[in-house]
Amino acid sequence: MIVDSHCHLDRLDFDKLDLNLDQVLENARAKKVEHFLCVSVTLDQFPTMLDKIKHYPDVSASCGVHPLDQKDALDKQKLISLASHDKVVAIGETGLDYYYSKDTHIVQQESFVGHIEVANELNKPLIIHTRDAREDTINLMRAHNAENCGGVLHCFTENWEMAKKAIDMGFYISISGIVTFKNAVELKDVVKQIPLDRLLIETDSPYLAPVPYRGKTNQPAYVEDVAYYIAELKGLTFDELAEATTNNFYSLFNQAKRA
Repeated sequence: MIVDSHCHLDRLDFDKLDLNLDQVLENARAKKVEHFLCVSVTLDQFPTMLDKIKHYPDVSASCGVHPLDQKDALDKQKLISLASHDKVVAIGETGLDYYYSKDTHIVQQESFVGHIEVANELNKPLIIHTRDAREDTINLMRAHNAENCGGVLHCFTENWEMAKKAIDMGFYISISGIVTFKNAVELKDVVKQIPLDRLLIETDSPYLAPVPYRGKTNQPAYVEDVAYYIAELKGLTFDELAEATTNNFYSLFNQAKRA
């Protein structure tokens, strides 16, 4: 069995898919997906997200603000209140994304620090988004004791040097369908180097569908394709990759209920 360690079920366009949430989850379960982590990107939308998934025992939630959605200062007390729900197994996604406007870098950094502090207070791991911000991401993780709560660098697309620094802090590295893209040459090399006991897999659906679905709406069932691709890259059987990444998921997100 495998796990989709990062998806946005509330952001799926069900009309475009011609499916409802029950059907999306059933399609994934038919592909050996036993658990789903539905990831928050804003606090305002979190209650709506939670309402959509709360009746599914195999779906867990995170709570946090995506760095590109962090327009104002983080409301830490609101984050603490929402993230204390027993369905919430992680804090985030948070982090730094410097690919776009430089005007938001300071507020992103302050929000990231706030998320780390909340994760340590609630003893829940972090889900970290990082893009074009390698040095600042690692430096803030170190400066604010992110190793105490642990977590994952999700949808990883940076270099091995950064991955190694995060792994040395006890973090996991999660790989999405981007690894199947023809131009993801450096990422393929990084994946080969990630220790099996530090690896997670994800879809980040509805975004970044793997080959052969690239350009279509991504969905959790496609994490199977990611798993097969990574297993081949690392010279493993599907079952070996599945067992390791599933065990890693429950080790990190230890409040998620295993089937």
